[in-house]
Amino acid sequence: MSLKVIGLGLGRTGTFSLKAALEELGFGPCHHMERVARDMSVQVPLWNEVLDKNGGFESVYKGMNSAVDWPTAAFHEELYAAYPNAKFILTHRSKESWAESFGSTIYKLLGGRDQAPPPVRDWLNMVVRVLDKTGFSMDLDFDGLAAKFEAHNEAVQNLIPKEQLLVYQVKEGWQPLCEFLEVDVPETEFPRTNNREEFWELVNSTM
Repeated sequence: MSLKVIGLGLGRTGTFSLKAALEELGFGPCHHMERVARDMSVQVPLWNEVLDKNGGFESVYKGMNSAVDWPTAAFHEELYAAYPNAKFILTHRSKESWAESFGSTIYKLLGGRDQAPPPVRDWLNMVVRVLDKTGFSMDLDFDGLAAKFEAHNEAVQNLIPKEQLLVYQVKEGWQPLCEFLEVDVPETEFPRTNNREEFWELVNSTM
């Protein structure tokens, strides 16, 4: 099984909603950081190996038809080389709103990783490696986060041919996504999930 759709938008850009949407459209199962959090003992060593090699995606995407969110978004160059015929989606939002959201969720969580239980700490340390690969060190301020976010989005758009890339905000709903993927628009409402409250509920459940 080979990835057909790859999301290169960073976490906190609607990636969990996109995951649900892709699965509803028939492009699932879809890999997301939630999969790592739910199966740390298997997923964390696999992703650490991918980070060591800067590739070798067969193990982490086994059984997957699509992938979004981190860790996927850290490997835009490697994934374009490995899956040159895939369709790519760059979810985005304003750099200011993203920096505020990221800083109050993922960045905050990682700042306290030394106090986490050992299995969770291993996961969070892997996430730090993923962020570092994406250009995010753990000492960035608000402006630094916003600048790195913008730099990532520009790098993706400079790499992926326009005909293979959808630059997309989930608030746009089904229409542009379905047109890009060449599928019919569902009659159901577009899934909207993983706000900050849901983020912390997921984190607390893994703890």
